[in-house]
Amino acid sequence: MPNQPQSGICAEASSDATFVLLNCIKGKEHTLREVLSKLPDLIERKQNKFAGTQLYATIGFSVYAWDTLFSQPKPKHLEAFPILKGEFIEVEPEQIDICLHVRSIRRDATFALTRALVDIFEDSVEVKSQTDCFKYLDNRDLTGFVDGTENPQGDNRAQVALIQNEDPNYVNGSYLNLMKFVHDLPKWESVPVEKQEQIYGRTKEEDIEFPASEKSVHAHTKRTSLKDDQGQSLEILRQSMPFGNLYEKGLMFASYAKTPEIFNTMLKSMIIGDEDGNTDHLMKYTRAPYGSLFFVPANSFLRQFTPEA
Repeated sequence: MPNQPQSGICAEASSDATFVLLNCIKGKEHTLREVLSKLPDLIERKQNKFAGTQLYATIGFSVYAWDTLFSQPKPKHLEAFPILKGEFIEVEPEQIDICLHVRSIRRDATFALTRALVDIFEDSVEVKSQTDCFKYLDNRDLTGFVDGTENPQGDNRAQVALIQNEDPNYVNGSYLNLMKFVHDLPKWESVPVEKQEQIYGRTKEEDIEFPASEKSVHAHTKRTSLKDDQGQSLEILRQSMPFGNLYEKGLMFASYAKTPEIFNTMLKSMIIGDEDGNTDHLMKYTRAPYGSLFFVPANSFLRQFTPEA
């Protein structure tokens, strides 16, 4: 299939995932570009080896990597992640070059592909961090509430996530907004369930959204359910998953969209608030060590960097 999108963008939710953040090693840019052409076939070989595990991957590049690695024009909306300072939470951009997002329904498959992808880069990259994620109960965040309830379904997933005429040079590419949220679970778990439900704007066990008239202006679902000037809902494709160990636990928030502006608008609504200063009170119970924006090009973009290129 010509100009095929990377497999991890639109595929249905997984039960296991790994996010690896990489930085380019100065002087190794040519080696790194040659590796890129090998990635689609490497991923396909691992998918065949681990058939039935719904193994997918994406590789995305930040604005910092793009300026270093590529002579091609930048995708239209590729820029640094915004700096946001609100009442309860601050977000600073992380200067990371590359993001690997690998996911499946089996840990061994995720591990095998992640290892193969990092190994093939050899000494052209430095691993900055690795975060392993898991499905929690019936797709819930560690706060106990279902995550991704409003995700687009069916063909609408591609319509939301994949670039078409918006940027003709990068058809079937996508923007990946990545944020690490570290939750204060003891603080959250001390809150009565009824108040937790008011903070989210939906019930905890049954996952039933409150009527708009009954939602607090500070409810998470109120602050993230936004419309454009034409009254159309602003949508992103969430591929977020919880993570946790004995030291920190929370959510790796990952969203794919044909433009990063939709997520940026949602984030500003949550952290900075609306024109009346109404913010998302869920932010009282978490912190965000970093946020990053990556562009995930179609496979044809990666394949062009052959040794002869």
